[in-house]
Amino acid sequence: MKKQTVHVFVFDTLADWEPSFAMAGINNPAFQTQPGRYEVKTVGLDSTPVKTAGGVTLLPDLTLEQLEPEQSAMLILPGGEAWDKDQNREAALKAKEFLAAGVPVAAICAATAGLARIGLLDDKRHTSNAAEYLQATGYQGAALYQNEPAVTDGQLITAAGTAPLEFAYQIFNKLALYSPEMLEAWYGLFKTGDPSCFYQMATAVE
Repeated sequence: MKKQTVHVFVFDTLADWEPSFAMAGINNPAFQTQPGRYEVKTVGLDSTPVKTAGGVTLLPDLTLEQLEPEQSAMLILPGGEAWDKDQNREAALKAKEFLAAGVPVAAICAATAGLARIGLLDDKRHTSNAAEYLQATGYQGAALYQNEPAVTDGQLITAAGTAPLEFAYQIFNKLALYSPEMLEAWYGLFKTGDPSCFYQMATAVE
């Protein structure tokens, strides 16, 4: 089985917590339908180390210029203050390439505003931190805004910054990372803390 790569965009001010559930699940073969099918690699604007909002220094595995959609199973765009300063446009344009090629893109929090600014949310159901937050970008997709933690429309996943768990749920579902039963048990465990959900996960594996 050829390993597929999920690429995560990294940049100064990246909100560490937003892609964390997704990255950990993708990189951990436990409970997966096809263990080890995916790996995670980081992508930067360039090869310079970046520092996240939590103060963690990351060295990108490759640059956006080097990344092509056919090399990837998905592009994940975390939020961070840089988006609200109208930075990271290169990453939004790369997301446009991915969607045009039929490769999934998952954006959370301020990254959704980056997509809105280049018109990627004008014709797709989507969510974000708040409807007003996206309206401030001047985009044309307000009628398609969904007041939900996370939304999938075709190959595009969007989520609010307060919904990293739901963001990961939609990512896992799109990647078929877990069986349906496993996915619901995983979500139940982290959402409610109910230990019975872990036993459901173990049972699903068996």
